[in-house]
Amino acid sequence: MALVAVLLGATLAVLLAIGELSRARSRLLDMVGPAVVSAQQLGADLVDQENGVRGYVLSRSDDFLEPYQNGFGRQSAARATVAALRTPEVAENLSALDAAMNDWRSQYADPTIAAVKAGVPAPNEAVGKQRFDVVRAALSALQEDLEVERAAGRAALNDSATRMAVTCIVALGMLLVAVLGSVAAVLLHIVGPLSRLRQHVGLVAGGDFAHTVTATGPSELRELGRDVDVMRTRIVEELGRAQERNAALDAATAELRRSNAELEQFAYVASHDLQEPLRKVASFCQLLERRYRGQLDERATQYIDFAVDGAKRMQLLINDLLAFSRVGRHREKHVVVSADELVDEARRNLAQALEDSGAQVEVGDLPPVRGEVRLLTAVFQNLIGNAVKFRAEQPPHVRVDAETGDDGMWEFSVRDNGIGIGEQYAERIFVIFQRLHSKDRYSGTGIGLAMCRKIVEYHGGRIWLDTAITSGTTIRFTLPGADAEIPASDG
Repeated sequence: MALVAVLLGATLAVLLAIGELSRARSRLLDMVGPAVVSAQQLGADLVDQENGVRGYVLSRSDDFLEPYQNGFGRQSAARATVAALRTPEVAENLSALDAAMNDWRSQYADPTIAAVKAGVPAPNEAVGKQRFDVVRAALSALQEDLEVERAAGRAALNDSATRMAVTCIVALGMLLVAVLGSVAAVLLHIVGPLSRLRQHVGLVAGGDFAHTVTATGPSELRELGRDVDVMRTRIVEELGRAQERNAALDAATAELRRSNAELEQFAYVASHDLQEPLRKVASFCQLLERRYRGQLDERATQYIDFAVDGAKRMQLLINDLLAFSRVGRHREKHVVVSADELVDEARRNLAQALEDSGAQVEVGDLPPVRGEVRLLTAVFQNLIGNAVKFRAEQPPHVRVDAETGDDGMWEFSVRDNGIGIGEQYAERIFVIFQRLHSKDRYSGTGIGLAMCRKIVEYHGGRIWLDTAITSGTTIRFTLPGADAEIPASDG
């Protein structure tokens, strides 16, 4: 509080000194200075009037009346600036100058001009000179008073500057003393106890969790010491529980490694051993159908077709599941590849289906992206293949475009003129094994869009159904550009 009081007092004293200095400066520069200059201009205007009258008397030419008239016109503005000073001496001398000037003009200048214009003898020039000498004397007295005012303004300005400097020095001295006192108090009552508290905390941080933390000094520091000791006690308790959890986690990690090894073995078995019986079932059923063709009735042939179709669909399902499970597990190098090349590869893989359906695939200006070529090709292949599979009556038309996204990502869109997807199914279509139609109407395993989602998210992007477009189906997804960083993913 003492430091705040000293600071406020010093600030107030400096502000008062600044205000006094500003007033002195304003009076000298904004009032006295312009008044002195205007008094000089006023003298020049009066001389112009006298010279104009003299020249008119000698030449009797109206051109010499112009200085007289101009000087008379400028006289009012200069006099107003001098009168703004508003001191008794200046007001008195200005009144005397006005009286002298009016007397010269009424007693000599105006009668002389009128006489010359009328062609009659003008008043004696000595009268004019005598009257104008009185004007000069009044003007000199006015200018002397203004010089006195200017000297007084300068002195006041210097005094204010001196007082301000002294005030600032005194205020800074008082503030320095107050700050030094506050620093000493802080060192004694706060820094010292804090240093001792830091030593206690350092012992605990060094591993001596059994050390009790205590603090001295102000009540806030003592409470802080108690809180730190309570925290130390809780840390010790949490450390014990964490060690127990770590032991359990280590066991779970070992079990997870074992489970992953088993999954790898299962994938190997599924890709080889499980498909071998399916191939045999399909092969022997087809052999049976060819060997005994004509000897079996229509129902038996239908049963054989069912068996062959089931075996083939089981093989397809196993292959799709294996592909789905391998996304992100068997990682390849992420490279920069043109999205045009990915679409071209997908079109080559779908060449037969595109030709059979009469589909047209229109490709916009696609950018380069970063990722695994095999997986990104699968995304475009699945989406274009879906457009061909779920077509309407007219031939399929697919449009692939891209536009700039956020954070170095590109937003792609695959739009078709097919049967479309209802808004209520916007999330369901990306769930594995979720189908909107029966397998008799549209073939497939229900894994394609789920795999697309897994691949896109593995590359740090997202995929969604654009529900704002109601004609056909529009799938949008984001992929990292050539300069984007791909976040780590566990697939």
